[in-house]
Amino acid sequence: AFGEDVVPGCYEDLEEADLVVLVGSNMAWCHPVLYQRLMAAREKRGTQLINIDPRRTATADMADLHLPLAPGGDVMLFNGLLVHLVDAGKVDRDWVSEHVAGFDEAVAAARATAGSVELVAAATDLDPTDVLRFYDSFARTERVMTLYSQGVNQSANGADKVNAILNCHLATARIGRAGMGPFSLTGQPNAMGGREVGGLANQLAAHMGFEPESVDRVGRFWNAPQVARTPGYKAVDLFEAAADGRLKAIWIAATNPAVSMPRADLVREALRACPLVIVSDAWPTDTTALADIVLPAAGWGEKDGTVTNSERRISRQRRFRAAPGEARPDWWMFAEVGRRMGWREAFAFETPAAIFREHAALTAFENNGQRRLDLGALATLDDDAYEALDPVQWPCPASGQGAGHARLFARGRFSTADGRARMLPLAIRADAKLAGFPLILNTGRVRDQWHTMTRTGRIPHLMTHSPGPRLALHPRDAMLRGIVDGSLARVTSTQGQTSLRVEIDPGLRQGQVFAPMHWTDQFASSGPTDRLVHALTDPVSGQPDLKGTPVQVSALSETWRGVLLRRRDGQLSLGDDGLWSKAPIATGFRYELSGLTALQALIDSEQTLRHLLQIDAAAELISYADPKKSVFRYAGLVDGKLDACVFFAAPQATFPEADAASALLGQPLDALKRLGLLAGLEAGPQTSGNIVCSCMSVGEASIRKAIREHGLTSTAEIGALLGAGTNCGSCLPELKKMLALNVIETGVQA
Repeated sequence: AFGEDVVPGCYEDLEEADLVVLVGSNMAWCHPVLYQRLMAAREKRGTQLINIDPRRTATADMADLHLPLAPGGDVMLFNGLLVHLVDAGKVDRDWVSEHVAGFDEAVAAARATAGSVELVAAATDLDPTDVLRFYDSFARTERVMTLYSQGVNQSANGADKVNAILNCHLATARIGRAGMGPFSLTGQPNAMGGREVGGLANQLAAHMGFEPESVDRVGRFWNAPQVARTPGYKAVDLFEAAADGRLKAIWIAATNPAVSMPRADLVREALRACPLVIVSDAWPTDTTALADIVLPAAGWGEKDGTVTNSERRISRQRRFRAAPGEARPDWWMFAEVGRRMGWREAFAFETPAAIFREHAALTAFENNGQRRLDLGALATLDDDAYEALDPVQWPCPASGQGAGHARLFARGRFSTADGRARMLPLAIRADAKLAGFPLILNTGRVRDQWHTMTRTGRIPHLMTHSPGPRLALHPRDAMLRGIVDGSLARVTSTQGQTSLRVEIDPGLRQGQVFAPMHWTDQFASSGPTDRLVHALTDPVSGQPDLKGTPVQVSALSETWRGVLLRRRDGQLSLGDDGLWSKAPIATGFRYELSGLTALQALIDSEQTLRHLLQIDAAAELISYADPKKSVFRYAGLVDGKLDACVFFAAPQATFPEADAASALLGQPLDALKRLGLLAGLEAGPQTSGNIVCSCMSVGEASIRKAIREHGLTSTAEIGALLGAGTNCGSCLPELKKMLALNVIETGVQA
């Protein structure tokens, strides 16, 4: 019924699916390359796209159907889908009978909680017609893929949400075959590879757990009698252990928990309290600032090894630049410490190839086909063969038996003791609600940033789309609090508070606010958003609930606004008097400034101004003031060249003169340029506008002009003329919206 499960070469399920359901994923921004594959398949074969997400994102804009369900409604929605599939006769009874356990219990629980479309719609705050449309599309389409991401995983009941999705695919046998199945869009590159080598607190290496036979097996393979016999601390628990003294030493590699962990302020206190904190990273980061020892780590393009993608395909990663200074790969650091602790023979690795051979041998050790992860065929690669290794998919046992399984589970044989998949009965859990905190904070990514900006935050063109942190509010929530677009707001949770500039977003559900997780103390006075996030975790996975923190939001009075331009980076603090955020530009750094107290105290002190501009007493300070309009401009010149300048104005002001001034940083200023700078004259017409395509630095105004003047009707034509959308493709949804708007405005149909 299912064809061969041994399929040569790479499979491309996205290109073969007829329906793709995206759950809790802004794929257009967060997985843009994969998203472009999906869009190309849709263009070619008409793939239907359904997006399930409380927020209306760029991905939702491109979907055939968007379901803005109430936060936490995923289990209810997919329980209802399971009931619908059963009632519509879409269950593959023979498949379930042979390959699945727990079907009856799962269906009974689903029927008890989500017995009708009307009940599901009311509970999830969706239109019943849209719910039925989703259910019917899933039921009548055999080739269905359900892609889920952090909107599902980062939840206090994330495991239940994933299992609710799996239940629907298992009941219909839509798993392991071309163009169908559940698929996790992970938030980390090489997430699969990290798990293979034991990169989770509840795993040993090579996908082995802590059952006695696995502990014994790993210990004998490594000749290590002291192998851990119980799981370690999961992330939230680990920092609680550091805070209360149970944990005495911690080694943090290639992550920035002082920013990315919930209760970020508590995490920082825990690191300060821990007797020994070692951090391996390409510093500086907020976490390295708290370390006792910082080990300079080679970055991604500076090291070599292997990575494994989500289809279990191992690929060689080869460095393309030398590591700077004394930076070393992480493996070298761990091996060197192991040798110096007395285990020279156990850590006698000289190359990544040697480590890979040992890893491959461990996956095959006493395997006998019992564990899917088997790299036995690669355990004897010499250095030359390792260097030339082509991408290869596991399992690849030394015997050759069972190799080449591009699709697992098409014939069942799941990785359980009896070979049957488990469908689980799922109840509905109550959302986290807290008196006095009426809104729910959702945190996540914006288009051009990656995690905590340790790398992307230093690239000027990646800061043009979102130059600073913003708090997104639904229009009604903003109105009820007297907050307008572009004003300031204070956000408070039980963990702490911060202040952010507001962006009114009708794509949000009422009652929910959104803030990006990227900005840190190095880039904004607001610091990490995760300082607000509560420590609620999923009881199974330990995953923090990063999408559901109860908060309150209130208006914050802004007394003045400013833009500071400086050639050099450096500390900036306005204390309790104001807020700031920083972005690199081609000529230096640009800071957005906001005042909470009277400006006069700042501008009346020449010493304070010089400190703000980072110029010493020998530098020339020139100024312009128009108190009636609340306009003040100051510039510092060193050897006749513009070293820094700052512009102040009333709240809600814009600063077009700052764009022109940024090009003058580091340049000699003659009398005319000085006059233009202080008078606020623009250097020339500003034709680019807000940047839409960060990769090619193409602005909104330029794109709109090109569409009108050249009669462009497709993103391909925009790309051919301006280059926009031709690289990562994450701006393509915006380009399509601009084309559609042009049709509305001009009546010229694409």
